[in-house]
Amino acid sequence: MELCNAIKSCDRCKLGVTALCGEGDLNARIMLIAQSPGRLENLQQRMFVGPSGKVLDRLLEKAGVDRGEIYMTNLVKCHLPHNRRPKQREIEACSDWLEKEIALIEPEILVPLGYFATKYLFEKNGLKIPERRNFHLVYGKLVWTGKVKIYPLPHPAFLLYNPQLEEEVMRYYDKLAVLKRECKWRQVCPMTRYYQEGKLDRRWIELFCKGDWESCKRYQMEEEGIWHPDNMLPDGSIDETLTPDVNT
Repeated sequence: MELCNAIKSCDRCKLGVTALCGEGDLNARIMLIAQSPGRLENLQQRMFVGPSGKVLDRLLEKAGVDRGEIYMTNLVKCHLPHNRRPKQREIEACSDWLEKEIALIEPEILVPLGYFATKYLFEKNGLKIPERRNFHLVYGKLVWTGKVKIYPLPHPAFLLYNPQLEEEVMRYYDKLAVLKRECKWRQVCPMTRYYQEGKLDRRWIELFCKGDWESCKRYQMEEEGIWHPDNMLPDGSIDETLTPDVNT
């Protein structure tokens, strides 16, 4: 890949020795973005082959998501000495490569893993960043920026130091199985018609129909065979400005 060759020959900062390219499905709907390669990833030139990779594999397997269905990359492409935190100038030097990968893959959902990758995407898209002590509150919440969906997750390495929290983290990762495809009812859902007619804000489509459809009240009621009006929004509220189909 031309982009990969360019990344490997990068000399924008002092780290540029053995840069690691992203890997996975080039048509992936989901892109995982980690902080930087670990020591083993750097040696083997593969994503997530070290201890945190074993944790990630376990989380993905439990969630019913295959590595082959997603694309994985890093915010900083080179190994950080002693696994230290990335410096701002290193992030700035490397971020252009990440943006080129995003433009190439065109994923529906960006999944930053951990603080630095999430902070970068939030800042890039003008989203409010919580204080460090409250930063964990953004994990497991799907965000629509107006251009792209972001679903922040704790980095798998978090569980190497906090194994007692695996059940909670697993709930966040379980949602990847939902996000990897659109709602099966989307094409016949009144929300799609209202959006096409210019009557419904796009965020409803992105966050539910093409996002977390499992949390959609319409989906839940449809699955249970419970009647619901056309003008009921995905959160269960009724929008009186939307005219229900009289034949429904």
